[in-house]
Amino acid sequence: MDPLGAPSQFVDVDALPSWGDSCRDELNSSDTTAEIFQEDAVRSPFLYNKDVNGKVVLWKGDVALLNCTAIVNTSNESLTDKNPVSESIFMLAGPDLKEDLQKLKGCRTGEAKLTKGFNLAARFIIHTVGPKYKSRYRTAAESSLYSCYRNVLQLAKEQSMSSVGFCVINSAKRGYPLEDATHIALRTVRRFLEIHGETIEKVVFAVSDLEEATYQKLLPLYFPRSLKEENRSLPYLPADIGNAEGEPVVPERQIRISEKPGAPEDNQEEEDEGLGVDLSFIGSHAFARMEGDIDKQRKLILQGQLSEAALQKQHQRNYNRWLCQARSEDLSDIASLKALYQTGVDNCGRTVMVVVGRNIPVTLIDMDKALLYFIHVMDHIAVKEYVLVYFHTLTSEYNHLDSDFLKKLYDVVDVKYKRNLKAVYFVHPTFRSKVSTWFFTTFSVSGLKDKIHHVDSLHQLFSAISPEQIDFPPFVLEYDARENGPYYTSYPPSPDL
Repeated sequence: MDPLGAPSQFVDVDALPSWGDSCRDELNSSDTTAEIFQEDAVRSPFLYNKDVNGKVVLWKGDVALLNCTAIVNTSNESLTDKNPVSESIFMLAGPDLKEDLQKLKGCRTGEAKLTKGFNLAARFIIHTVGPKYKSRYRTAAESSLYSCYRNVLQLAKEQSMSSVGFCVINSAKRGYPLEDATHIALRTVRRFLEIHGETIEKVVFAVSDLEEATYQKLLPLYFPRSLKEENRSLPYLPADIGNAEGEPVVPERQIRISEKPGAPEDNQEEEDEGLGVDLSFIGSHAFARMEGDIDKQRKLILQGQLSEAALQKQHQRNYNRWLCQARSEDLSDIASLKALYQTGVDNCGRTVMVVVGRNIPVTLIDMDKALLYFIHVMDHIAVKEYVLVYFHTLTSEYNHLDSDFLKKLYDVVDVKYKRNLKAVYFVHPTFRSKVSTWFFTTFSVSGLKDKIHHVDSLHQLFSAISPEQIDFPPFVLEYDARENGPYYTSYPPSPDL
């Protein structure tokens, strides 16, 4: 109660239920650890942790009303942004806040700066500046947003703050997709609490009506409230879950060369050859681990002993095993090739995925891991309609994926990949590649031929995808300018696509 006897408008964070307390009865049902996780089961990189969950609160309300050590204000570089969060904080804090902000002389994107809370219930305000989002510079935006959350938490740690109330830093004005930003926010806080949990008692995510559903959906991925929820959430984690601190991974460009894929790493002495050699590694590579007894499965299919429904169920189980393996393996050497990445959207609003053929050194990498990486990246993309842009530009025989690998990939992936793939733009094809593509789509796979569009110049591609929506490798632009002339932002529609 305030001095006049009226109820206080401020909310004590210690009175709010933690994330770990929500839905406890439903989550902690009769399932035992043994029932949920087999001995060799793949665990989530974000394990069920009761202590961590007890420090996290999801609360629908105005962050300015929280009674905690510090609240977070999202603003612009001059700290004068007029968004709902900032306006509420300024109104409740009083005029002294503006004077204090002038002493800070602005704040750069990703930084965090501290002022007093003045008339707020919170003792301090931590000001940070989220990035402006453009699809072409997605990696930079992810790194900047991570820095916002990390620097806020680091400042709280340095100032021995016991509780922090976060607003949603990625303001709508700055165009950052809410779901993508929420992944970064949650995993960064999760990793910080794992490492520095003893320094902070409570982290509150203060959200609006529009933001609450997204946080409710994604929190179980990073803060599972039971072993059952951890197991259930694993397949829904995105491809990039960051490093040990939650930071987006931008691996150094390095290629791990294996002369004999599937063979042991240790050098074998020549005298080991013969009956005494250890052959235990045979069949331990990714394909052998995942597929089971293929000959037996094919025999049953030929004999008509497996129904269509049983085949679909079997395929789904097989794909889920691939997906779990992809989530658990270290694929940084494949990621560093930059051969597969998400860029913008096409003219119909569909996600654009780019494949750079020249960046795939087929003879130097483990192609089993390449398939795992494809599944890792594409699983959450393929739930919606998408298109592929394949740059065949300046590839050599060392970059060409053989038909056996492509057939294996097509057979392994889930049905959603095929259903939601709407077009494949094959850029700068050669006569040989056109012939190979025709044979592959005619005799090896079905339902793909009509989706293939051979694109001889970027001008043609731009009739389907705006140039601002594609992150081009520089050598592709140089080659196209040399062969077809430079492109311009205005171009006639192409009749070929």
